[in-house]
Amino acid sequence: MKKLIQLFTVMTCAAFTLVSCSKNAEPKVDAAELTAIEKTMITDAGLQASNAIKVDGKFLIEGDLLLTTQELQEMKGNDGPNLIVANSEHYRTTNLVTGLPRTITVRYTGAYSSLGTALTNAVARYNARGLRITLSRITSGNANITISDVTGASYIASAGFPSGGNPYSTIRFNTAYTGWSANTLTSVLAHEIGHCVGFRHTDYMDRSYSCGGAYSNEGASTVGAVHIPGTPTTASANSWMLACIGNGVNRPFTTNDGVALDYVY
Repeated sequence: MKKLIQLFTVMTCAAFTLVSCSKNAEPKVDAAELTAIEKTMITDAGLQASNAIKVDGKFLIEGDLLLTTQELQEMKGNDGPNLIVANSEHYRTTNLVTGLPRTITVRYTGAYSSLGTALTNAVARYNARGLRITLSRITSGNANITISDVTGASYIASAGFPSGGNPYSTIRFNTAYTGWSANTLTSVLAHEIGHCVGFRHTDYMDRSYSCGGAYSNEGASTVGAVHIPGTPTTASANSWMLACIGNGVNRPFTTNDGVALDYVY
Protein backbone atom coordinates (compact mmCIF):
# COMPACT_ATOMS: atom_id res chain seq x y z
CA MET A 1 0.00 0.00 0.00
CA LYS A 2 2.39 2.50 -1.12
CA LYS A 3 2.86 6.11 -1.82
CA LEU A 4 3.69 9.43 -0.42
CA ILE A 5 1.01 11.33 1.39
CA GLN A 6 1.19 13.90 -1.41
CA LEU A 7 -0.50 11.35 -3.62
CA PHE A 8 -3.71 12.03 -1.75
CA THR A 9 -4.22 14.94 -4.13
CA VAL A 10 -4.19 12.79 -7.23
CA MET A 11 -6.18 9.77 -6.15
CA THR A 12 -9.15 9.05 -8.33
CA CYS A 13 -11.59 7.66 -5.80
CA ALA A 14 -14.37 10.16 -5.13
CA ALA A 15 -15.60 8.66 -1.90
CA PHE A 16 -12.28 8.68 -0.11
CA THR A 17 -8.64 9.52 -0.61
CA LEU A 18 -6.33 6.69 -1.58
CA VAL A 19 -2.92 6.31 -0.02
CA SER A 20 -0.16 3.80 -0.16
CA CYS A 21 1.46 1.30 2.11
CA SER A 22 3.56 3.40 4.33
CA LYS A 23 7.10 3.34 5.48
CA ASN A 24 7.13 3.67 9.17
CA ALA A 25 10.37 5.19 10.06
CA GLU A 26 10.14 8.88 9.56
CA PRO A 27 11.98 9.21 6.29
CA LYS A 28 15.49 10.41 6.94
CA VAL A 29 16.00 11.05 3.24
CA ASP A 30 19.55 11.45 2.05
CA ALA A 31 20.32 14.91 0.66
CA ALA A 32 21.44 13.40 -2.63
CA GLU A 33 19.28 11.34 -4.95
CA LEU A 34 20.06 7.66 -5.42
CA THR A 35 23.07 7.01 -7.56
CA ALA A 36 22.75 5.37 -10.97
CA ILE A 37 24.28 2.20 -9.52
CA GLU A 38 21.71 2.12 -6.69
CA LYS A 39 18.84 2.63 -9.12
CA THR A 40 20.16 -0.17 -11.34
CA MET A 41 20.41 -2.46 -8.31
CA ILE A 42 16.76 -1.80 -7.49
CA THR A 43 15.63 -2.33 -11.08
CA ASP A 44 17.67 -5.53 -11.37
CA ALA A 45 15.74 -6.84 -8.38
CA GLY A 46 12.51 -6.35 -10.32
CA LEU A 47 11.43 -3.34 -8.28
CA GLN A 48 10.64 0.25 -9.16
CA ALA A 49 13.55 2.66 -8.81
CA SER A 50 11.41 5.73 -9.46
CA ASN A 51 10.60 7.61 -6.26
CA ALA A 52 12.80 5.27 -4.21
CA ILE A 53 14.53 6.97 -1.29
CA LYS A 54 16.95 6.12 1.48
CA VAL A 55 15.56 5.69 4.99
CA ASP A 56 17.89 4.84 7.87
CA GLY A 57 20.43 3.34 5.49
CA LYS A 58 17.88 1.17 3.70
CA PHE A 59 15.97 1.67 0.46
CA LEU A 60 12.29 2.58 0.67
CA ILE A 61 10.83 1.23 -2.58
CA GLU A 62 7.34 1.22 -4.04
CA GLY A 63 6.03 3.05 -0.99
CA ASP A 64 6.11 0.31 1.64
CA LEU A 65 9.10 -1.96 0.98
CA LEU A 66 12.13 -1.28 3.16
CA LEU A 67 15.04 -3.35 1.87
CA THR A 68 18.78 -3.47 2.46
CA THR A 69 21.45 -3.66 -0.21
CA GLN A 70 21.97 -7.34 0.60
CA GLU A 71 18.27 -8.12 0.29
CA LEU A 72 18.13 -6.43 -3.11
CA GLN A 73 21.17 -8.32 -4.31
CA GLU A 74 19.59 -11.61 -3.20
CA MET A 75 16.57 -10.86 -5.41
CA LYS A 76 18.67 -10.19 -8.50
CA GLY A 77 18.68 -12.71 -11.29
CA ASN A 78 16.28 -15.28 -9.86
CA ASP A 79 14.69 -15.59 -13.27
CA GLY A 80 13.20 -19.00 -13.90
CA PRO A 81 10.96 -19.85 -16.86
CA ASN A 82 7.83 -18.64 -15.05
CA LEU A 83 9.13 -15.13 -14.43
CA ILE A 84 7.33 -12.56 -16.55
CA VAL A 85 6.61 -8.86 -16.39
CA ALA A 86 3.59 -8.17 -14.23
CA ASN A 87 0.54 -6.19 -15.14
CA SER A 88 -2.20 -6.65 -12.57
CA GLU A 89 -1.81 -10.32 -11.82
CA HIS A 90 -0.98 -11.97 -8.51
CA TYR A 91 2.74 -12.17 -7.92
CA ARG A 92 5.09 -13.49 -5.32
CA THR A 93 8.77 -12.86 -4.82
CA THR A 94 11.50 -15.42 -5.32
CA ASN A 95 11.84 -15.52 -1.52
CA LEU A 96 9.21 -17.43 0.44
CA VAL A 97 8.75 -18.86 3.91
CA THR A 98 9.99 -22.45 4.04
CA GLY A 99 9.79 -25.36 6.48
CA LEU A 100 6.07 -25.86 5.94
CA PRO A 101 3.72 -26.48 7.60
CA ARG A 102 4.78 -23.76 9.99
CA THR A 103 3.39 -21.47 12.66
CA ILE A 104 4.38 -17.80 12.37
CA THR A 105 4.05 -15.75 15.53
CA VAL A 106 2.98 -12.12 15.27
CA ARG A 107 3.13 -9.50 18.02
CA TYR A 108 1.98 -5.89 18.27
CA THR A 109 4.15 -3.95 20.70
CA GLY A 110 2.41 -0.59 20.44
CA ALA A 111 -0.19 1.19 22.51
CA TYR A 112 -3.23 1.48 20.22
CA SER A 113 -6.16 -0.86 20.82
CA SER A 114 -7.37 -0.26 17.25
CA LEU A 115 -4.20 -1.85 15.88
CA GLY A 116 -4.38 -4.70 18.34
CA THR A 117 -7.91 -5.48 17.19
CA ALA A 118 -6.89 -5.13 13.55
CA LEU A 119 -4.05 -7.60 14.04
CA THR A 120 -6.38 -10.13 15.64
CA ASN A 121 -8.73 -9.80 12.68
CA ALA A 122 -5.92 -9.98 10.10
CA VAL A 123 -4.63 -13.18 11.70
CA ALA A 124 -8.13 -14.63 11.54
CA ARG A 125 -8.38 -13.83 7.82
CA TYR A 126 -5.26 -15.84 7.07
CA ASN A 127 -6.05 -18.74 9.35
CA ALA A 128 -9.55 -19.11 7.91
CA ARG A 129 -7.93 -20.26 4.65
CA GLY A 130 -6.36 -23.35 6.20
CA LEU A 131 -2.93 -22.60 4.74
CA ARG A 132 0.33 -24.39 5.46
CA ILE A 133 1.33 -21.28 7.40
CA THR A 134 -0.63 -20.59 10.57
CA LEU A 135 -0.45 -17.17 12.18
CA SER A 136 -0.44 -17.00 15.95
CA ARG A 137 -0.74 -13.70 17.80
CA ILE A 138 1.35 -13.47 20.96
CA THR A 139 1.46 -10.67 23.52
CA SER A 140 4.94 -11.15 24.96
CA GLY A 141 8.32 -12.53 24.00
CA ASN A 142 9.99 -12.61 20.60
CA ALA A 143 7.77 -12.98 17.54
CA ASN A 144 8.57 -13.90 13.96
CA ILE A 145 6.85 -10.67 12.87
CA THR A 146 6.76 -7.66 15.19
CA ILE A 147 4.46 -4.70 14.55
CA SER A 148 5.50 -1.43 16.18
CA ASP A 149 4.25 2.15 16.31
CA VAL A 150 6.05 4.98 14.53
CA THR A 151 5.20 8.67 14.77
CA GLY A 152 5.81 11.48 12.31
CA ALA A 153 6.20 9.22 9.29
CA SER A 154 5.24 10.19 5.76
CA TYR A 155 3.75 6.78 5.05
CA ILE A 156 1.15 4.48 6.52
CA ALA A 157 3.02 1.20 7.11
CA SER A 158 6.09 -0.70 5.93
CA ALA A 159 7.41 -4.23 5.59
CA GLY A 160 9.85 -6.30 3.54
CA PHE A 161 10.29 -9.73 1.98
CA PRO A 162 11.29 -13.12 3.47
CA SER A 163 14.94 -14.00 3.84
CA GLY A 164 16.57 -17.33 4.57
CA GLY A 165 13.20 -19.07 4.55
CA ASN A 166 11.88 -16.85 7.34
CA PRO A 167 9.24 -14.11 7.13
CA TYR A 168 10.33 -10.50 7.19
CA SER A 169 10.47 -9.63 10.86
CA THR A 170 9.24 -6.04 11.10
CA ILE A 171 6.12 -4.07 10.26
CA ARG A 172 6.00 -0.41 11.27
CA PHE A 173 2.73 1.48 11.46
CA ASN A 174 2.34 5.24 11.41
CA THR A 175 0.26 6.23 14.44
CA ALA A 176 -1.37 9.05 12.45
CA TYR A 177 -3.60 6.40 10.88
CA THR A 178 -4.65 4.46 13.97
CA GLY A 179 -8.05 6.18 13.84
CA TRP A 180 -8.94 4.68 10.46
CA SER A 181 -11.87 2.27 10.25
CA ALA A 182 -11.42 -1.19 11.73
CA ASN A 183 -11.79 -2.96 8.38
CA THR A 184 -9.25 -0.69 6.70
CA LEU A 185 -6.70 -1.22 9.48
CA THR A 186 -7.24 -4.96 9.21
CA SER A 187 -6.71 -4.79 5.44
CA VAL A 188 -3.51 -2.74 5.87
CA LEU A 189 -1.99 -5.20 8.34
CA ALA A 190 -3.04 -8.20 6.23
CA HIS A 191 -1.35 -6.50 3.27
CA GLU A 192 1.91 -5.90 5.12
CA ILE A 193 1.89 -9.47 6.44
CA GLY A 194 1.47 -10.49 2.80
CA HIS A 195 4.76 -8.76 1.99
CA CYS A 196 6.42 -10.43 4.97
CA VAL A 197 5.58 -13.87 3.58
CA GLY A 198 6.58 -13.01 0.02
CA PHE A 199 3.73 -11.42 -1.93
CA ARG A 200 4.24 -8.51 -4.31
CA HIS A 201 1.76 -5.75 -5.06
CA THR A 202 -0.90 -7.04 -7.42
CA ASP A 203 -0.58 -3.86 -9.50
CA TYR A 204 3.12 -3.17 -9.06
CA MET A 205 3.69 -2.63 -12.78
CA ASP A 206 0.99 0.04 -12.92
CA ARG A 207 0.25 1.47 -9.51
CA SER A 208 -2.18 3.94 -11.02
CA TYR A 209 -4.73 1.11 -10.98
CA SER A 210 -5.22 1.47 -7.23
CA CYS A 211 -3.36 4.72 -6.51
CA GLY A 212 -4.67 6.98 -9.25
CA GLY A 213 -2.55 9.48 -11.14
CA ALA A 214 -0.47 8.76 -14.19
CA TYR A 215 0.47 5.33 -15.51
CA SER A 216 3.51 4.08 -13.59
CA ASN A 217 5.64 1.28 -15.00
CA GLU A 218 9.12 0.30 -13.87
CA GLY A 219 10.39 -0.41 -17.36
CA ALA A 220 12.01 -3.46 -18.86
CA SER A 221 12.98 -5.46 -15.80
CA THR A 222 11.68 -9.03 -15.86
CA VAL A 223 12.96 -10.41 -12.57
CA GLY A 224 11.73 -10.49 -9.02
CA ALA A 225 8.07 -11.27 -9.74
CA VAL A 226 6.82 -14.83 -10.17
CA HIS A 227 3.35 -15.16 -11.65
CA ILE A 228 1.06 -17.33 -9.55
CA PRO A 229 -0.75 -19.81 -11.80
CA GLY A 230 -4.50 -19.56 -11.84
CA THR A 231 -4.64 -15.84 -11.13
CA PRO A 232 -5.99 -13.42 -13.75
CA THR A 233 -3.97 -11.68 -16.42
CA THR A 234 -6.21 -8.63 -16.23
CA ALA A 235 -6.78 -6.16 -13.43
CA SER A 236 -7.52 -7.90 -10.13
CA ALA A 237 -10.10 -5.70 -8.46
CA ASN A 238 -10.14 -5.40 -4.66
CA SER A 239 -7.10 -7.63 -4.11
CA TRP A 240 -5.59 -7.40 -0.64
CA MET A 241 -2.19 -6.76 -2.25
CA LEU A 242 -3.15 -3.72 -4.34
CA ALA A 243 -0.68 -0.93 -3.73
CA CYS A 244 -2.99 1.78 -2.37
CA ILE A 245 -5.97 1.94 -0.07
CA GLY A 246 -8.11 4.64 1.51
CA ASN A 247 -9.95 4.92 4.80
CA GLY A 248 -13.26 3.09 4.69
CA VAL A 249 -12.03 0.48 2.23
CA ASN A 250 -12.22 -3.17 3.25
CA ARG A 251 -10.21 -5.77 1.32
CA PRO A 252 -10.88 -9.26 2.60
CA PHE A 253 -9.36 -11.97 0.40
CA THR A 254 -11.05 -12.16 -2.99
CA THR A 255 -11.49 -15.41 -4.90
CA ASN A 256 -8.29 -14.71 -6.83
CA ASP A 257 -6.46 -13.81 -3.61
CA GLY A 258 -7.52 -17.20 -2.28
CA VAL A 259 -6.10 -18.91 -5.36
CA ALA A 260 -2.79 -17.11 -4.86
CA LEU A 261 -2.60 -17.90 -1.13
CA ASP A 262 -3.59 -21.54 -1.57
CA TYR A 263 -1.06 -22.04 -4.37
CA VAL A 264 1.89 -20.54 -2.52
CA TYR A 265 1.07 -21.75 1.01
